[in-house]
Amino acid sequence: MSYQAAAALQSAVFARLAGFAGLSGVSIVDAMPAGTAPGTFVLIGPEQVIDQSDKSGGGAEHRFEIAVISDASGFLTAKQVAGAVSAALVGAALTLTTGRLVSIQFLRASARRLEAGDTRRIDMTFRARIEL
Repeated sequence: MSYQAAAALQSAVFARLAGFAGLSGVSIVDAMPAGTAPGTFVLIGPEQVIDQSDKSGGGAEHRFEIAVISDASGFLTAKQVAGAVSAALVGAALTLTTGRLVSIQFLRASARRLEAGDTRRIDMTFRARIEL
């Protein structure tokens, strides 16, 4: 098992989201913004990595989270952005600087209200299989 492709995967995911037309004007970050949050944004979050090596070679399954956080009224804006994130990533042919992406799939999502209902958050989990 190797964690060596983790940074390459994050960079490729960031580049894909930042360049995706459906997310134009939406901030893509990997840390919560300091101070006042920028309205609606996408947060690249934590991941878990599971060994998928076999006798043919090294590999890993990366389960990573992407959150959409929005202070827009209602869930519609957050759901539209979450849909665009999913459209950008599911089945994408991302090029990694380390390893080769075999597949990327959507696993699950959870939507909830934060801060007394003023902020919406949708957490999505994706699975990426990387061959090393």
